[in-house]
Amino acid sequence: MRPDPHHVIERADFDALFHALARRGYTVVGPTVRDRTIVYDELRSTSDLPVGWTDEQDGGHYRLRPRDDAALFGYSVGPHSWKRFQLPHDRRLWRAARDERGALSGFEAPAEAPARYAFLGARSCELHAMGILDHVLRRSGSDEPAEPPFVIAVNCAQAGGTCFCVSMGTGPVADRGYDLALTEVLDGAGHVFVADVGSERGADLLGDVPHREAAADDRRGADAAHARARTQMGRELDTDGLKELLYRNYEHPRWDDVAERCLTCGNCTMVCPTCFCTTVEDTTDLTGRRVDRHQRWDSCFTVDYSHMHGGAVRGSARSRYRQWMTHKLATWFDQFGSSGCVGCGRCITWCPVGIDLTEEARAIRETDAGT
Repeated sequence: MRPDPHHVIERADFDALFHALARRGYTVVGPTVRDRTIVYDELRSTSDLPVGWTDEQDGGHYRLRPRDDAALFGYSVGPHSWKRFQLPHDRRLWRAARDERGALSGFEAPAEAPARYAFLGARSCELHAMGILDHVLRRSGSDEPAEPPFVIAVNCAQAGGTCFCVSMGTGPVADRGYDLALTEVLDGAGHVFVADVGSERGADLLGDVPHREAAADDRRGADAAHARARTQMGRELDTDGLKELLYRNYEHPRWDDVAERCLTCGNCTMVCPTCFCTTVEDTTDLTGRRVDRHQRWDSCFTVDYSHMHGGAVRGSARSRYRQWMTHKLATWFDQFGSSGCVGCGRCITWCPVGIDLTEEARAIRETDAGT
């Protein structure tokens, strides 16, 4: 039986989490400040976290701002997602070589030992995204990792300007996919983390970290933080009948409207935690005796991605944006049994012209000829 999941870790003891993970051989990856954004990178201690920083997000807008407190996780989500650990952006598949006579003289597939990762700071929407992407990759026959990462989730205490996880049923409180889930509570009584144990691995780790049982005030503080985040959603998406709405509006004039604004740059797909388009590229050395084959991220917004004999299937910006949005919110259900969107809002924030898929869906719904 799993122990009572509610415990409290004091801010002064937070570094003990890093020490406990290091003793177990984990490489800790989590949020840190770099290039005026909050990104995911290797962490060694609490000082590497974005202490006292928050983010300001809107359509095509992202800025870091100082907070008036020393919160460790007082931000929303940045341009990075955990996708790059599930589906690396550049992965060598194999290397081959030939001798002077042109005969194959060597074939090598990478045999690197997988890193033992601990993900610190994953939000609920991101946990759902990891589950969705894992399902996609397993369906495609990708290798399953030797050991799943140790996940320390952080429940959101504030929402970003482009968040809509409540609409998608994916947050702001983690309900799956974690070993420990933390809620940061800052008030006049102090600075603590209310911890929920999600697995036996989580219980084992917590045993190596100073903690105490959560009191009623601690739980009320966590509940208040969760409720505050639910009311702060910067966006909203009506998902009622959305799949059918998009299916019957393939020729809606709104697609032309969005095509006039869309740069087809693919930013939305690069920052999306569930987009999985890839391409394969072969490169040779100058002698032509060695070739490397790499798998790299691609996007349905590139013309060549839909190229078949005779040309591209989706040659216009209209068709490519329609493909992306309709796949994300409709045909994904037919392929994988769920939505491909978790409401993180990254595609809105990092679109250079601020295209908002919640607004596009709303515009189609308001002028739907089928209603």
